Amino acid sequence: MKVLFVGDIVGRPGRAAVKALLPRIIERNKIDFVIVNGENASGGFGITGDTAKELFSFGAGVITSGNHIWDKKDILPYISKEDRLLRPLNFPPGVPGFGSIVTHLPGGGTIAVLNLQGRVFMPAIDCPFRTAEAEVKRIRERTPNIIVDFHAEATSEKVALGYYLDGKVSAVIGTHTHVQTADEKVLPGGTAYITDAGMTGPAESVIGVRKEQIVEKFLTQMPARFEIPSGPVLLSGLVLDINEKDGRCSSVLRVQLTHP
Repeated sequence: MKVLFVGDIVGRPGRAAVKALLPRIIERNKIDFVIVNGENASGGFGITGDTAKELFSFGAGVITSGNHIWDKKDILPYISKEDRLLRPLNFPPGVPGFGSIVTHLPGGGTIAVLNLQGRVFMPAIDCPFRTAEAEVKRIRERTPNIIVDFHAEATSEKVALGYYLDGKVSAVIGTHTHVQTADEKVLPGGTAYITDAGMTGPAESVIGVRKEQIVEKFLTQMPARFEIPSGPVLLSGLVLDINEKDGRCSSVLRVQLTHP
């Protein structure tokens, strides 16, 4: 089974890159299933129902998210019903939406996606480690093919979760920091790992925002309205090769393409 994971999509430029490049990536790598992180897909912060529908129409099978999932308030009625749009599972009880999904592949077989959020330098929510352990145990009764999007700030927390879940899931993929790391590997237990899948957004930017605005903020510490620049867009992500019978990953390949 070949799975494509696309890193944090930023605004309209990121969506345009996904629309243009996804068919090529799918054909070239013989992709069976596509997962995208879309928490910044609407205007650079948050996601709307219409944007989610657009990403599904491009070929995304599941959309993951993170701390910006609630930035667009009109997402609440949509996320309450659409189980293919995930929010971190370790939000406290009573939060609307779904934190994991087990779904069928178009060509047969099953795959699960689990969304978690870190706690180091992030809002204080429930423990991602204990939440993951309980959910993975439940999911493995249905499928061994489990992809984890761990939306976290601290590298150490991401690495630790990778080793904690090694041999229990197919992949632990870090998101949130928007900078693709070069530490992709398959851990001893057969779990693919990368600290951050990277960003799908403007190449000439500071993690998706106009560089001049971010530099000015660092210089003055004054609040400012952030804007998404134009220009070439970088699509970042990775391709996983998974054994459907036991869920072990045999290889992980980083992907970076520029559009246009």
